Amino acid sequence: MSSFIHETIQFISSLSQVEFLEPWVLALLPLPWILRLLIKPVAKVETPLLAPHILQRLNRLTNHSDYLIQPNSVRHSLPGLAIIMWLLVVLAAMRPVLFIEPTSFTASGKDLILAVDLSGSMEKNDMILHGKKVDRLTSVKSVVADFIEQRQGDRLGLVVFGSQAFIQSPLTHDLTTLNQLLQETEIGMAGNNTAIGDAIGLTLKHLANQTRPSKVKPILILLTDGSNTDGKVDPIDAAKKAKEMGLKIYTIGIGKARLSSIDAFLNRGRHMDIDTLKTIAEISGGEFFLASDSRQLNKIYQHINQLELSEHQIYQYRLRTELYPWLLGAALIISFLIAISYLIQLGGFTLNNRRRK
Repeated sequence: MSSFIHETIQFISSLSQVEFLEPWVLALLPLPWILRLLIKPVAKVETPLLAPHILQRLNRLTNHSDYLIQPNSVRHSLPGLAIIMWLLVVLAAMRPVLFIEPTSFTASGKDLILAVDLSGSMEKNDMILHGKKVDRLTSVKSVVADFIEQRQGDRLGLVVFGSQAFIQSPLTHDLTTLNQLLQETEIGMAGNNTAIGDAIGLTLKHLANQTRPSKVKPILILLTDGSNTDGKVDPIDAAKKAKEMGLKIYTIGIGKARLSSIDAFLNRGRHMDIDTLKTIAEISGGEFFLASDSRQLNKIYQHINQLELSEHQIYQYRLRTELYPWLLGAALIISFLIAISYLIQLGGFTLNNRRRK
């Protein structure tokens, strides 16, 4: 009993969340009565309903007590059923909807693209992570994962580049999936060379297909350990185009700025082009950073995180459920009852289900 009372109270309280999308339809409620006043009634012509097989079946179904259906009682029930049916049809036409409690989510409007170098030089084991020596890409994955987690509410995208540039993830609020895609990247999957200009150009192309408020300025955080050794787009030209489109670029160089004579010989053409990275950042209004170890790399991303603070805005949305199908279904059932009642009245008979011996 208590559960029934509780459910009843919940139902009554939910009615306060019902809204009508077409309330003007209520003006049609008196339409049948208006038509009845304007249109003169037509003389009825009644024809007896002869259906002995139906009567016999009804008599077989009831074999105890008397069950009488009187035409007069049926005649009095018809107007009431018709009124209820019309009320249900009008209510359904008003499109009642039940709104669920508002759900809030936070978004900042920041669009950040993370560009990560996957060239062959990123496999060099000169980074320390949790006391262990690891390759550069492993260190980058750990640091950037923490950065991604702190950007809740932002839209982030992921571009990877080597000899070519690819969009690993378009701009998205699903940061969990973005981080997973980052963790799945491998050295050399985009080629062993470094196409910095192509990475910037691909980012610009992707952003051009995105819609955002005019006040939202996109940001690119480009990380590499080398120089532009491949690709079709010149990095400086790409930086100039980025400035025109309002894209700010932060460039991060990972590794040692100066190589030993042996490393310089072994990595000819793969050394870090600090001057180009600085120029890209300056042209686009960003900054250049240099990280020689994981600790410095983490500080750089934290610094960028502070420079580009999220401007949080709270949005609300409400889910709704349409109720008109239920009302139309109830009206349909009543229409069947009216049809049956009318047939009984038209036949003008009395049923007696007592079997006579």
